[in-house]
Amino acid sequence: MTGALPDPSELTEGRRRLITVSIMLATVMQALDTTIANVALPHIQGSLSAAADQITWVLTSYIVAAAIATPLTGWLAGHFGRKRVFLLSVAGFTLASALCGMAGSLTQIVLFRLFQGLCGAALVPLSQAVLLDINPPHRHGPAMAVWGAGIMVGPILGPALGGWLTDNYNWRWVFYINLPVGMLAFLGIATFIHDHRRHEPLPFDFFGFATLSLGVGALQMMLDRGELKGWFGSDEIWAEAILCVLGFYLFVVHTATARSITFLNRVLLHDRNFVAGTVFIFLIGVILYATLALLPPMLQGLFGYPVTTTGLVTAPRGMGTMVAMILVGRLLGKVDIRLILLTGLGLTAFSLWQMTHFDLAMGMAPVVVSGVVQGFGLGFVFVPLSAVTFATIDPHLRTEGTAIFSLMRNIGSSIGISIVEALLTENTQVVHASLAEHIRPDNPLAWSVGVPLTQATPAQLTALNAGLTGQAAMIAYIDDFKLMMLLALGMIPLLVLLRAPRRAGAPAAVPMD
Repeated sequence: MTGALPDPSELTEGRRRLITVSIMLATVMQALDTTIANVALPHIQGSLSAAADQITWVLTSYIVAAAIATPLTGWLAGHFGRKRVFLLSVAGFTLASALCGMAGSLTQIVLFRLFQGLCGAALVPLSQAVLLDINPPHRHGPAMAVWGAGIMVGPILGPALGGWLTDNYNWRWVFYINLPVGMLAFLGIATFIHDHRRHEPLPFDFFGFATLSLGVGALQMMLDRGELKGWFGSDEIWAEAILCVLGFYLFVVHTATARSITFLNRVLLHDRNFVAGTVFIFLIGVILYATLALLPPMLQGLFGYPVTTTGLVTAPRGMGTMVAMILVGRLLGKVDIRLILLTGLGLTAFSLWQMTHFDLAMGMAPVVVSGVVQGFGLGFVFVPLSAVTFATIDPHLRTEGTAIFSLMRNIGSSIGISIVEALLTENTQVVHASLAEHIRPDNPLAWSVGVPLTQATPAQLTALNAGLTGQAAMIAYIDDFKLMMLLALGMIPLLVLLRAPRRAGAPAAVPMD
């Protein structure tokens, strides 16, 4: 290799910290952008005169582009050099953010968001790979704590920051906020990170990349537009589902049977911890992002919280995550890693159980408390999971491995959000119909409007229906929280899939046998 990263022991503590700060600025910037634009969508829609079904492309274009480009990270870093790819990604992401802020039409902002997603896809896996490389094995736990904080706190704080910027300035600032962060990250990476490139050009598996891109892209499109189009009542969703299945089928068959090099390095699939870790991160993505997708509309729609207040109420979840990551970084190497993961899953399930007791008469306290508990639990899961997943794979495979790790997290989040949103809509309708059956003139509870139903005015009947809809929606939200609680509990038996690393130099942070 040319310009390879120095041995971790050769780095001074000061330089290691400067590298960490530089790459984490890029990571937080990208993580924030996954949610910061969501709260500004109504303002963007009004400003650009877009229809409701059109404005969702502002989110969909970014997600689909990032999903397709993420698996490409390993090949790009190996072929062109990690530092060069990192710099181009940060520069492109920052430029795309500026262009999004200046967009004057829906077409422009969708194209610029597409460009932003393509550039931002590599930031998260590259930052994880660099942190693992610049730290000796016994420091991988604390390093993953820092990385995990940026990954998890970003989406949690995104709605609060996006709401504040939109309310106090305008929606364009949710993109402009990236400019100073991107510039600092670019300067730091350019100054403190060495290049990391191989002598020989790496062969590229075009067929593998094309089929994986087809499968991932079609899946993201189907999940993002399914609810809007009525799922399988739409020809578009059927077409996307067929393309998704076809793409993944061809990719799996090609990867399993090809004699030459394949886009997904089959050596990664031989590592038990890596395979188990990717399954775990997929499921964690379902829980984390599905919860984040449910809470803001619940608080705004059912409780009437303003956007800024909603962000402030959900922000303590990030505080719980940060505290947990600080603690777990110190526990790794001293406590069985499976016990730490068990604690985290237990706390996550407990927080979701708390959410199943939400009601329309509650104040802010139950939301804050359950959010802190869940943030603490997810922090206890994310850090050790990130460390143990890469504990036993060869260092030269880390960039490819982190790209797959990030891809599975993103796919899990998309699937989770789509499932809970679809169930929320369906269950609200079912529960509303069930409750409405009991609103009869002979039912004393129907007198809640103040007069018999036969004498109620249209305005009173409308108010009664609004009350029923609110109760039905609350029950539907509780059902979603219950489903995710069961998912968290169902993950616990999967802990037996993790094993102690056996290769030389494996982190001492994983004493499991």
